[in-house]
Amino acid sequence: MTTAVCPGSFDPVTVGHVDIIKRAAKMFDRVIVAVLINMDKKPWFTIDERLEFLRKATEGIDNVEIVSFNGLLVDFAAANGADVIVRGLRAVSDFEYEFQMTLTNNKLNPEIETVFLTSSAENMYLSSSIVKQVGVMGGDVSPFVPHCVLDEIISRIKQRSKVL
Repeated sequence: MTTAVCPGSFDPVTVGHVDIIKRAAKMFDRVIVAVLINMDKKPWFTIDERLEFLRKATEGIDNVEIVSFNGLLVDFAAANGADVIVRGLRAVSDFEYEFQMTLTNNKLNPEIETVFLTSSAENMYLSSSIVKQVGVMGGDVSPFVPHCVLDEIISRIKQRSKVL
């Protein structure tokens, strides 16, 4: 049985994230979507909200689990029996950072491979940052996030907009 970890901050989850998760779920027996708790970042959505959004967005995909973690990704992957880390690439600009992280992870634990899945063409420009920026400016974020969590994401963006 091959286990893969799809890590990220998912602040908030986008249709691009869900696309990568669904594609990974077809490739691997078990997929752990791991939401990073990163004290250096200031997320708009709580860890519990991000976990719930992902659970809703991946409902019905039987081999996907949603969890949070902090610390080194390779340590988390090894502790959860993962063989593979799945990373999504949107554009060439993502590659340099992802390649650096892959080499670091490989040095820390050469038993865990990294697989890159390129974004679908319709999602190549999409990021959580874009969703937040469009939302704060009053734009329609509905094409960018899973519809099952759209209202909750819009509500939080409106709350944040009042603070900014």
